[in-house]
Amino acid sequence: MDALTAIFERRSIRRYTGEPVGREKLLTLAKAGMAAPTSRDTRHFNFVLVDDEKIIEKLAEGLPYAKMLLTAKHAIVVLSDLEIAHGGAETDYWIQDSCAAAENILIAAQAMGLGACWTAAQPREDRVAFVRATLGLPEHVMPLCVIAVGERAGENKPRDKFDPTHVFWNKWGQEE
Repeated sequence: MDALTAIFERRSIRRYTGEPVGREKLLTLAKAGMAAPTSRDTRHFNFVLVDDEKIIEKLAEGLPYAKMLLTAKHAIVVLSDLEIAHGGAETDYWIQDSCAAAENILIAAQAMGLGACWTAAQPREDRVAFVRATLGLPEHVMPLCVIAVGERAGENKPRDKFDPTHVFWNKWGQEE
């Protein structure tokens, strides 16, 4: 699948078959995440690839919008090591960088024929604390999100989300 097709056809998938996704595929998704840009090329990303059923169940229980993890059976938790990230905890660069990594993972999952859905940890302190405790993260490692990954169930048709009224040329409000 070419990049534009993967971008345009990507959807948040919440229904999965429960079939296992091999560790090689999960590693490929992590590799796609690591290909994202970072501020000053600090490469502060870390990923926890989760395929342990008990941890999946715990994440699904503790995150209010993550019930799809129960059938996805896999998750990728996108993390930033704030000791490495440009600006550390006092800036948001780690958030932007980690969002780019998460989007790469979502697009790569689509290109690989897998389903994926982002569920937030940031900016909710209670969710961050829960993910940190569940995964045993040190204080300097910050979770951004938990991405459900699995084999899709049912048909998920892409939607055309382009709205030309949201595009301007050269100045705000200028259509052409």
